[in-house]
Amino acid sequence: MFDTTTAQQARAMLHALLLLSFLALGGCASLSQGDQQSVAGKTYVITGASSGFGRGVALRLAGMKANVVLAARRTEVLNQVAAQAQAAGGSALVVTTDVSKAEDVRRLADAAVQRFGRIDVWINNAAVGAIGAFDSVPVEDHARVVDVNLKGVIYGSHVALQQFRKQGAGVLVNLGSVESEVPLAYHASYSATKAAILALGRALNEELRLAGLRGPIDVATVMPWATDTPFFDHAANYTGRTARMPAMDPADKVVDYIVYASLHPSEEVPTGWKARGAVWSHHLAPDLTERISANIAHKSQMEKAPPTLPPTSGSLYQPMPAGTGVDGGVRARMEREDAARKER
Repeated sequence: MFDTTTAQQARAMLHALLLLSFLALGGCASLSQGDQQSVAGKTYVITGASSGFGRGVALRLAGMKANVVLAARRTEVLNQVAAQAQAAGGSALVVTTDVSKAEDVRRLADAAVQRFGRIDVWINNAAVGAIGAFDSVPVEDHARVVDVNLKGVIYGSHVALQQFRKQGAGVLVNLGSVESEVPLAYHASYSATKAAILALGRALNEELRLAGLRGPIDVATVMPWATDTPFFDHAANYTGRTARMPAMDPADKVVDYIVYASLHPSEEVPTGWKARGAVWSHHLAPDLTERISANIAHKSQMEKAPPTLPPTSGSLYQPMPAGTGVDGGVRARMEREDAARKER
């Protein structure tokens, strides 16, 4: 835990970071009327579209009359999302996809082009996680996290950029995380993949610049703060406790940032003041930021979370029937758990 000096330093830094995040990186992801009109008729490919950010983005875009190509492993759930998207005024195509398989991702791109003629935006959103002390998580589970989170993004980015070069334009949106910048204890392989996604986006933008294509083609890495989606209940969990994270953002907030980034891409897109503050903090004092983050994660996950069922691989290898919403209900569950702990 912190000593007194460290705690005082942390408070002073956090106060400074709040001011920096508002002054230097202020603003929010608000869409203008023109933005909403420009979405109409555009074709978006969205991986991980059966729940969480992916489902939220698909339905938001459909409400703006976009064509949405829905990719995930849960075909039945994707069909439900497609029906909602069509009811909202968009056009939808379901393509069952495991992003860890390069052939699935190529088939996804081909199906999108065959149906809609082009791909305007490709959103690499699908992700899995494994929570627990690094050496307590089976190495096979760490490898699966890499297969989905990193290889899946590489496969998607590869086919998307090939298509964008043919068209002469396009936007690639990759979902990173605050953990792209600030690695987090008990999320080791997840943090590693998200850091790699940020590096991938930076490298791709430089290649596009060198080829004279930056502008018509852009790569944006969206970096959310911890967010209340089904991700935490889908994650592999080897902590012996329920999965949680303090101070979560609502999913709709990140959905807005993803849609905004598809229209106004910038290289890095932290989603709100907490995410911006964490990024700035790590730039200014990386060791202290990582220590604070680790202590917070340890207290929340390893001390406050109640015991749960035996270890689980979650949705790493097979999709779970539960958890199909945009919101995950994690904050409400945490409130119940904390109330029960205080009553004991």
